[in-house]
Parts: sequence; C-alpha cells; structure tokens
Amino acid sequence: MFKIPVPKNEPVLSYAPGSKEKNSVKNALADLRSKELDIAMIIDGREVRTTDKHRIHPPHEIAHTLGYYYKGNITHVQNAIEAALRAKSSWENMAWQERAAIFLKAADLIAGKYRAQTNAMTMLGQSKNIYQAEIDAVCEFCDFLRFNVQYMTQIYDIQPNSAPMIWNKLEYRPLEGFVFALTPFNFTSIAGNLPCSPALMGNTVVWKPSETQIYSASLIMQILIEAGLPPGVINLVFVDGPTAGEVVFNHREFAGIHFTGSTGVFRKIWATVGNNLASYRSFPRMVGETGGKDFVLAHPSADAKAVSVALSRAAFEFQGQKCSAASRAYLPESLWPTILHNLSEDLAAMKMGNPENFENFINAVIDEKSFDKITGYIDAAKTSTEAKVILGGHYDKSIGYFIQPTVIQCDQPDYVTMREELFGPVLSVYIYKDQEYARVLELVDNTSDYALTGAIFARDRDVIIDGALKLKHAAGNFYINDKPTGAVVDQQPFGGARASGTNDKAGSVLNLLRWVSPRTIKENFDPPHDFRYPFMTEA
Repeated sequence: MFKIPVPKNEPVLSYAPGSKEKNSVKNALADLRSKELDIAMIIDGREVRTTDKHRIHPPHEIAHTLGYYYKGNITHVQNAIEAALRAKSSWENMAWQERAAIFLKAADLIAGKYRAQTNAMTMLGQSKNIYQAEIDAVCEFCDFLRFNVQYMTQIYDIQPNSAPMIWNKLEYRPLEGFVFALTPFNFTSIAGNLPCSPALMGNTVVWKPSETQIYSASLIMQILIEAGLPPGVINLVFVDGPTAGEVVFNHREFAGIHFTGSTGVFRKIWATVGNNLASYRSFPRMVGETGGKDFVLAHPSADAKAVSVALSRAAFEFQGQKCSAASRAYLPESLWPTILHNLSEDLAAMKMGNPENFENFINAVIDEKSFDKITGYIDAAKTSTEAKVILGGHYDKSIGYFIQPTVIQCDQPDYVTMREELFGPVLSVYIYKDQEYARVLELVDNTSDYALTGAIFARDRDVIIDGALKLKHAAGNFYINDKPTGAVVDQQPFGGARASGTNDKAGSVLNLLRWVSPRTIKENFDPPHDFRYPFMTEA
C-alpha cells in the first residue's frame, strides 16, 4: 500500500514581458533554430536510422530546416512489435508503484528542466503560439501523466467483497499482446498520452506519431527514457499509416489501438480489425477519438459579447486545428448585428505570423495538404449561391501555410461547411429567426454526423435545461455559456460519440479501464471435503 503524490493541475505560466519563463522559451527557440536535429526511431531502446531521410520545417517558415528524421519500413514495424513483446513480461510484472514513478518523474521533467524546450519544439514544429503550446505540451501532458497514476490506483482499489473463509480479489492485468498508439499532430499532450496511458497499466506499445509531429515526439521519447522507461516498453517508429497497418493489424498479438485522428481512417481500421478477428489471440480494444463538427448555439436571451468572444477563441485559436474547435454556429437574428460587429473587431485585431513573435495570435496551418483542403472550401464559398465569405478569406503559402481567420455565412443550414469537418480557421454561421429556435435545436442535433463538443449560450434557465436535454447525444463535452474548447484533465474528461469516436474519456479513469483485463481470484481458506450438501439429509 503506497500513497501517491496528490496530483494537481499544472499551473499555466503567463509568459509576461520580462518573466523568467518568457526569457527561457525565447532562448530555447533561438537554440533550436540554430541547429538541425538528427531524429532517429527508437526501437528496443536503441536509435534506428535508415537511408530514407526526410526534412522537417516549421509550417510558418517552410524555407527553414529544423532537422531530419529517418523513415522506416515494414521491417522496423516488425522489429518494434517484437521488442514490445520481449519487454512485456518484465514490464507487466514490475510493481505498479515503480511504473508510476517513471511517469511521475517524466511529468516533473516536462514541468521543470524541459519546460522551455517542450514549448519551443511544439511552437516551431506545429506552429503554436506560446499560450497554446503551454496549455498543451506542458500543462495538459503533465496532467495526463500525474492524474493517470491516481486513476490507476482508483482502479486497483476496486475490489469485491468476500464471504467468511473466502478471499476474493480482482487483479487488473494488462492486455495480452501489444498496443498500437496512432497519434495526431495537433496536440503534443495527446501524442504523449496515447502511448503512455496503456504503458502505465503494464502494456507495451508501438507508437506511430503523425509525420508532422515527429519533431516534438522525439523529445517526449527522450524525456521518457531519462525518466527510466525500460527499453521496448514504448517503441517509436516513423512510417506511413498503410505500412504500419499492414503489419500491426495482421499480427496475432495485436491487443488494441489508442487512436486520435480522422473518422475515415478509424472506420477503415475498425473494418480491417473486424475482418481479422479470427486471427487475433483476443478481441482487440478499439479506443478512438476522431473528428468533430463542433457547434455553438446562441439563444435570443444570450449575452452577445460572451458569444462573440467564445467564437473568436474557439474557432481560431491554433488556427481551428483542434478536434473541439467551434466550426459551426447558430445565431439568432436579433443578436447577429452585435455578434458580427464584435467578431469583426476581434478578427481585425488578431495578428498573424510566426509564433516566435509573441504578438501573433494566429499562426500557420500544419502543412500544404491541409492548406489546400481548407482554401478549397473558402474558394467554393466565395462563388456559392448558398453561402458567402463575410470576414477574412485571404491566404498565402509563399512563406508558410497562412490562412486568415474566415467566417462564412450560410443561407442553408445544410451547406457543406456546416456539415463537414474542415480542421482549419473557418467558422460557418447560420442566422435564424428568433421564433425558430426550437427548429434550430433539431438542426444542431441532426445536421452533422459528429458529436464531440458543443456549447449553448442563454440566460434563460429553462432554455438551458431544455437545450441540455435535447442535445444530450449531440456532444460528449457540452458547455453552457462557455466556448467548446479547452477541456482540462480531471475537470472535463474528453471524448465524443457518433462519428467522433468511442467516447472513452481521456483525462479520466474511464480511459485507463480500457487498457486492463481483470482476473477474478477466489481463494477458499476452508475447502469442503465431502461432495454432499445438507439438503441431502432427511433427518
């Protein structure tokens, strides 16, 4: 029985002018810009390089080279699986408090020694301003690591009752086989949590990060090794999705996937796994957080200024590249002039450019493929008879992948940008007549396939109660008079259903439950010595 350190949410530093943390991160940025990192895969604790070398550049400055990584092939995925399976026995049999110590130490390294570098690598590699990097790469990741230890002890503490002369126990075994972590570019914290949470519970992992997040992923791996993670527990491979899938999903020991990414990719993975079920040792655990078409619904009784600020932040922070970003809004005709005025002022005040300039609120989208997709929607709206671009709409990729925050007013509530996930700095709005609010509630619930996050703004309490009830299944994270982004570990467990994933709630005990396979153990201290029961005797 051990008492763990009481976890608390990591404080978000201010990075105010002249502050120690601001000077530290600026020095880290300058240092990283002055050199080119040589980033290898880590398999069985060893660095692995290939002849297939790829350049890494900041999304906001495509001419600058941050470093190079070495792309692997099928053989490297096979080697990673073999390393994970070799490490499995000693890792799962390590005392839980020893596993916990590794991840608790990693959190302290991130919050302390590596705080500036963690932020700087996320800023450069993923084009995040300092605040977005701080709340993600440092604070949320530390929270995941620390609170997950608490959740683990809560799980282990769930034990059955025992009758006289009997001791009943629940043993929380890791899954049988290896776990595959497939992680996204947009959150360094998610990229770290997806392999770390199964590993904490005794699983060994093959980790494939997004190719546009390899820069900061390499630092996560370095920190975990410094914290004492044994070789083979988490194996970092740089391969494309089809290459990884060909090996992972055809392997008998595939035990589960921890995934954040697109709905389409997760559906394909699920179909592949379903077709291969007979070949696996166990039914794999499928844990996925996928897309979102997150809404803001304002009632005529809402505070128009609060709605405006929520839209400005939720739609455009980190260029709208959050799974939870507000991308569709339903606004009453009576409040629209005020909301539009406020939005116009906010967008005019938002500076766009390199995140190394701390005055910039908007930075670049992640890569050219994303840039071309998003601007394609903007161009289509400019010529549409069903929608019009009313704010922003400009873009340029000559220096970096910059897209001006854009607002599209849609005449039809089922216009394409009201339905499909764009994953960029584009907000679509539908203006409704105040008396049509009840119909709009149904539109919010039924227009999109997704159900990740959503927000309702109203002063009228009956409206709030009714909206929360009627939108019960429209969002896994539901916000009242607040923007639909910014979930905090242990405060707002995150995840959605429908086309948004399996809703296993990262940042809560529910997620860690997916990475164990309980065994019931009954020990009888006084076993019977006769097969006969008392009822068999007549007198």
